[in-house]
Amino acid sequence: MSDRLAEMFARTHALGRPALIPFVPGGWPEPDATLQIALAAVAGGADALEIGMPFSDPLADGATNQLAYQQALAQGVSVPKVLAAVREIRGAGVSIPLLLMGYCNPLLAYGMDRFVHDAAEAGVDGLIIVDLPPEEAAELEVPARAAGLHLVYLLAPTSTLDRIALVAAHASGFIYCVSVAGVTGSRTALSDEVPAFLARVRQETDLPLAIGFGISTPEQVEVMGRVADAVVVGSAFVQAVEAAPLERRAETVRAFVEGLAGRDGRAAATAD
Repeated sequence: MSDRLAEMFARTHALGRPALIPFVPGGWPEPDATLQIALAAVAGGADALEIGMPFSDPLADGATNQLAYQQALAQGVSVPKVLAAVREIRGAGVSIPLLLMGYCNPLLAYGMDRFVHDAAEAGVDGLIIVDLPPEEAAELEVPARAAGLHLVYLLAPTSTLDRIALVAAHASGFIYCVSVAGVTGSRTALSDEVPAFLARVRQETDLPLAIGFGISTPEQVEVMGRVADAVVVGSAFVQAVEAAPLERRAETVRAFVEGLAGRDGRAAATAD
């Protein structure tokens, strides 16, 4: 089985730029909207896509993502429906990496082994389970590795060197470095401590590093891309989707991602 994440990072490194990873809650704003949003993001130049699994208590998410999750849950969106959306995206020919981001409780309810099997079969490449630390992750980590799924862990600017080393020993695919000690959400300014934070992480691992939480503008993508291997844009992307009229959503999403990617005329990454 090919490693789409490794191939993506090899490609973006060769191009001398970070990978751009938008985040969108699965099954939102409408239960069947994920395919359209994914196709528009890919057309705009997204290198991978993070798809959120709606959860009732998303403690790491700010108000924008919390509201989107509430709306999705109210419309009956569940883990099986998010997996169905992934299968639909793959069925449409999208071959960029797809990552599922979420929380542990829905996976426990679904069944860890069953979830890993179904996620891999659907075409998922990696899992980001925000509230699952390495010390408690064996129930997911073991089957995920066996199925060829990357398990991505998070680090914060406050992480100690011991914590960084522990995460580095368990992570695969990349490490998700949080730009702030807080929740998700668009911010007008990012911490000046991010470069030093990423430098500490790089001392402990050769894995690519993604930076996320609070990144919302092309300028921030450019700045963070100088020190990170990937940049995740979450709340700002969600806000762009939410603000777009339904009849112009695809056009709006594509234009937003094109703006984040910069005006360098690069082609959308539709294949590995």
